[in-house]
Amino acid sequence: MSSQYPASHQGGRCAMRGSCGSKSIFGKPLPCPYDGPAYEPDDKTRSLLLEVCGEELADGPLCCNSDQLEVLQSNLNQAEPLITSCPACRNNFRSFFCHFTCSPDQASFVNVTSTQVSSTGKTAVASLDFFVSERHGEGFFNSCKDVKEGATNGYVMDLIGDGAKDYPAFLKSMGQEKPLGSPFQINFPSSVPSGLEAFDKLPRNCADNDLKSRCTCVDCPQICPTLPELPPTGNTCHVGALSCLSFILILAYSLCLAAFMTGFSLQTVLRRQKERKYDRLALAVETASDTPLSPRSRSRDLVGASSLARYIDGEQSSHSTTGLRGAGRGVALLDPLDSVQPRQYRLNAVLRRMFYQLGLIAASFPWATFAVVFTLMGLLNIGWGSFSVETDPVRLWVAPDSESKIQKDFFDQNFGPFYRPQQIFVTSAPSIKPDSLIQTKEPVLSWEHLKFWFSVEDDIRSLRSSPNGYSLSDVCFKPAGPRGACVFQSITAWFDNDIDNTDPDSWEERVESCANAPVDCLPDFQQPLVPKYIMGGIPGDKYLDAQALVVTIVVSDSLDPEIQERAMEWERALASYLADLQERAPPEAGLEISYSTGISLEAEINKSTNMDVKIVVLSYLAMFVYVALTLGSGYPGRDEEGVLASLHRWAVNLPRFFSQSSGSSTLSLDSRNAPRIFPQLPRKLFVGSKFTLGLFGIALVILSVSSSVGLFSALGVKVTLIIAEVIPFLVLAVGVDNVFILVHELDRQNLLHGPNASAPEQNLPYPTPASPNSRRSQTEFTQAESVDAASVPLYLTPEERVARTLAKMGPSIMLSSVTETLAFALGALVPMPAVRNFALYAAGSVLLNALLQMTVFASAMVLDLRRTEAGRMDCFPCIQLPARIQLLEPTASGSSLSTLARLIRKYYAPFILRPVVKGAVMLIFGGFFVVSVISIQHIELGLDQRLALPSDSYLVQYFNDMDSYLDIGPPVYFVTHNVDVTHRPGQQALCARFTTCDEFSIANTLEAERKRHEVSRFSDPTASWVDDFLTWLNPSIDCCRVRKRNPDVFCSPRESPRLCQPCWAGKDPAYNITMEGLPEGEEFMRYLKQWLISPTGEDCPLGGQAAYGTSLSLNDAEDDVVASHFRTFLDPLKTQADFIDAFAAAHRIAEDMSQRTGASVFPYSFFFVFFDQYAHIVSITQEVLGLGLASVLVVTAVFLGSWRTGTIVTAVVALTVVNVMGVMGIWGISLNAISLVNLVISLGIAVEFCAHVARAFMNSGTGLPVDHPAGQKERDERMWTALVDVGPSVLSGITFTKLIGMCVLALTRSKLLEIYYFRMWFSLIISGALHGLVLLPVVLSLAGGPGFPLQEADEEWMSNAIRSDYEYTPFLADDTSVHSD
Repeated sequence: MSSQYPASHQGGRCAMRGSCGSKSIFGKPLPCPYDGPAYEPDDKTRSLLLEVCGEELADGPLCCNSDQLEVLQSNLNQAEPLITSCPACRNNFRSFFCHFTCSPDQASFVNVTSTQVSSTGKTAVASLDFFVSERHGEGFFNSCKDVKEGATNGYVMDLIGDGAKDYPAFLKSMGQEKPLGSPFQINFPSSVPSGLEAFDKLPRNCADNDLKSRCTCVDCPQICPTLPELPPTGNTCHVGALSCLSFILILAYSLCLAAFMTGFSLQTVLRRQKERKYDRLALAVETASDTPLSPRSRSRDLVGASSLARYIDGEQSSHSTTGLRGAGRGVALLDPLDSVQPRQYRLNAVLRRMFYQLGLIAASFPWATFAVVFTLMGLLNIGWGSFSVETDPVRLWVAPDSESKIQKDFFDQNFGPFYRPQQIFVTSAPSIKPDSLIQTKEPVLSWEHLKFWFSVEDDIRSLRSSPNGYSLSDVCFKPAGPRGACVFQSITAWFDNDIDNTDPDSWEERVESCANAPVDCLPDFQQPLVPKYIMGGIPGDKYLDAQALVVTIVVSDSLDPEIQERAMEWERALASYLADLQERAPPEAGLEISYSTGISLEAEINKSTNMDVKIVVLSYLAMFVYVALTLGSGYPGRDEEGVLASLHRWAVNLPRFFSQSSGSSTLSLDSRNAPRIFPQLPRKLFVGSKFTLGLFGIALVILSVSSSVGLFSALGVKVTLIIAEVIPFLVLAVGVDNVFILVHELDRQNLLHGPNASAPEQNLPYPTPASPNSRRSQTEFTQAESVDAASVPLYLTPEERVARTLAKMGPSIMLSSVTETLAFALGALVPMPAVRNFALYAAGSVLLNALLQMTVFASAMVLDLRRTEAGRMDCFPCIQLPARIQLLEPTASGSSLSTLARLIRKYYAPFILRPVVKGAVMLIFGGFFVVSVISIQHIELGLDQRLALPSDSYLVQYFNDMDSYLDIGPPVYFVTHNVDVTHRPGQQALCARFTTCDEFSIANTLEAERKRHEVSRFSDPTASWVDDFLTWLNPSIDCCRVRKRNPDVFCSPRESPRLCQPCWAGKDPAYNITMEGLPEGEEFMRYLKQWLISPTGEDCPLGGQAAYGTSLSLNDAEDDVVASHFRTFLDPLKTQADFIDAFAAAHRIAEDMSQRTGASVFPYSFFFVFFDQYAHIVSITQEVLGLGLASVLVVTAVFLGSWRTGTIVTAVVALTVVNVMGVMGIWGISLNAISLVNLVISLGIAVEFCAHVARAFMNSGTGLPVDHPAGQKERDERMWTALVDVGPSVLSGITFTKLIGMCVLALTRSKLLEIYYFRMWFSLIISGALHGLVLLPVVLSLAGGPGFPLQEADEEWMSNAIRSDYEYTPFLADDTSVHSD
């Protein structure tokens, strides 16, 4: 039936009155349509009206009777617990429905549009129009829209208005006919027809000052105090798009570049003018004098040559050069320096003697050395009995004494560990559309998909674990207590977990209805499921087009290992079921499944497949092969043909073998040309190979790592995955460097003092090597002293050669090893166990490896040397090859240089020491520094957990789906302790819903921070236990009840109202929002304990059991609150920066609240413990690298004997690390524990690139004072000597070895290996090589400290070897010299 607007719509008339029965037996009463005047009520009705509606309709006639008022009272009481905290909302709500039901002018704004027959056979209202003005509707909505429902971390509007965002939606929601709402349809037309008028009563405002309107800050943002402005964070100084630092660096660099270009251009012009002037004078001088041309006329002079010439060729020269013309220009230049008293450095002599003796002992008694050292290593390896691997992510990455770890332990002890969520994402399988080649995913919701998923959830609910047969009910979290339902968040809960409750025609309507009004579709655990909890990828409000279903099963965790193992056993069963489901879901249902269980993350991180084992082994093999092939390059038979040349010669001569007659013979001066049926391969292929020695060196690396593990395992330091993955590779890279350096130096010893050493050239103007036993220092040789060079023996025993090798290179290796060990050991200052343990194991491994190389490897070298000189095969020493006789011309000693050394000597060293090149190098590396510092400002913090997973892990897809589809953030708890909540000051420091609460109480501050969620990251209102508890005592909502006869006994929810009364009924003073008279002390605890066991239900949604059962921690006597927490939720956090910002914001807020309230407050969320490192990692990085550089400075300065040179080396090392950090910003490498470890590694390894060059530079000096006019040229000579001496070893042994190993890592499929090992270490190798071989030589040649000549006769051979084999052409040889190239 329907009706039009009657003419009688005017004041004093009604549109409906009385009750005409219900729509069904269990339905709510329906009003009767009534077109007549209002009635004067009887006393009972009037009294009830005053009780329900207050004074508004106290006088005059009404359009309702007592039956309607009772129904109205019942309906209002359902909303009362939700809205009572805000008087404006509560009173507007009551006024709205009181006027709608009882107003004497009802007919002027209400019109019945249709009727129906009730269950009693009467005509009842079916639908009506209620005309409400915009002013009233807007005001009513505004007074309620911000009222919070703490228990659900949501808004009351979500429950009473279906989450309405404006007043029309709010009114529409309240007017919809539904079981838990209105029993008939109420429409709210926006336009008012003629004859009617809109209901336009002035609504109350939550900011009004009267007590019947004013709400507290938490429910009324208009009255909230403003929090102090936060100071700006980050870099606030900018010049355009550049930071001020970047701008200053670019400006300074540009000025330096301009100055250099200007100076260079000016110098070039002046030099050319000077040369033209000099050329006119030079011709006259040459024709008139026999004096040789000044070195200034030579184009081969380097920096300082002209200044040196003034003191040699000019009037100030104190020595004649006439007698030295035949010896070459270099001697003429250096002879005047011989009179300078050389500087001495005692530590050099001590170290050389120590390493000489150590090498002599190890070489003289190799088998005894093996026995002693390997016995000691064996003792260290006994510690493997205590070996254990740390796999718990918390104990790996969180320091035991870190703030977050302590707070997590406090939270776990007082409130129980955080839940163990099991989460599943369900999406449609990708499909390819006919008109496109791109794979797309259709919306996940369909009837077939729903049916399939209902069956899956039935399986999960009935799943039993093995071997104990635990079910979900045994392990799940039940907020309503042990007999309650499990928290199982899924779309199936909207259908009461039963597919039979819907059908193919109605399921869509049900989904839409529940999505819009979750409170009408409560799951069995009685907490509303809003769409964002169970669906993802929702386009706007089109819930049926959701891209994913989100299923979350909450399992309880416990500190009791037995209970925890029970949960883990069921989780293993669930993981096994879901793994199978992941395989069969696509073909069976067209669905894709991604999932994570409580055990997944730790299990997947600890998988052995986390490492790309094949790639790492291949990397090791590549370095091993390189070592084996290159170590033998210094074999004494260096003039033999190579393998390819031998094969070519054999192929050319082979036809002659068959063409010769049987009786003929051919005489050949070179037996290699004799035809043979089998090729004569070069002897060095079998004898000169050092495959076994290289393998032994690598075995020592493995032994050092194993011994380090044994040592620290015995000390209780656990091994971590990062140790197992990285340290063998690291120590191999470091150890192989020393192997190269020692073997290369031994090769040089063999060339000088081995059986094939060349005879000394006679009549050279410099001394030849003295006997190793003469013990005469170089200073004893004077120009006046005659030395018979031919009488000095050249041959030395293998033991002596090994000892000399160790004497020369031992101090350099000690310098680099000590520095690396210190740098790695400083990593132990990092509080994270994974980093600290890595640092300790790395330091121990490097130190032990250096000790093994100084002892055992020296013994192995002498054994290998004996084998080589005996002509025995490598790998098969029992086989001795006969010696071959070659009648070849002897080669000059200069030809003993390797190809790499020749290139450095002839091209690279002279080039890098040119003045212009030096300036260019300084500018280029200055540019690198500027770019690196600019890039460092863009380094991000964090470590995406997907990188730590195996590339084929199922969790990778889960995390991808979580980023795409999860629209809720993690919960965060603000824990309060050291505050007495049983007394008023403590309560006021926490509460928010009472007028006497502190302005900046905990709850008020959290709400104020939520309003600026762009900095707080809070997304939802805070669950405030103290406000809900004190509101629960409000007698008007009838939640807290006691027996009438015995008020000391609490009533249960099911007890009859006749037997019970509100707890606070009849109290004096009465319950009020000023908190006056509210419980304190023992009374407070009595009510609190009852509230914590009170269930939540429709009659009383403020019960504390479900929402706050774990929010408070009571002492053992249960007479005080030890700690409590306030729960809120964060925004969805997608990136590492989001998590770090949320962590920092929560700690800032907690610190502010602690200062304002005097309570101890800290934040806790399950991810905080992993992100605690980022609160300190920048300062830790600065501290560790700063201490590392300080240790480098001290060690290098002491070992090198020059603070100036030590400072230069330290600065170059620092620049190397800065460049690596610059690459991090460019190449997308974040700063975290792993990259911090690599930066510490960079610091240690960068020293290797510099230490050997710096020490060679310092030990090839003449003692010339720094301020001597020839000092610049002397430094250039020393630098040239150092580059030729150790440059090949640094390049081939350090750079190429690491580069080969790193390049193999580029093939890895592991993103963790690629980003944090390949990228960082590749950058380190390139940067270290460039700084050590380009920048360091330039800086040392310009400003290096004065050097020290070799003082000991044991090492006079070093000076002579350099002078005979590695002369610096521009200084020591003319173009016609016997040693010129």
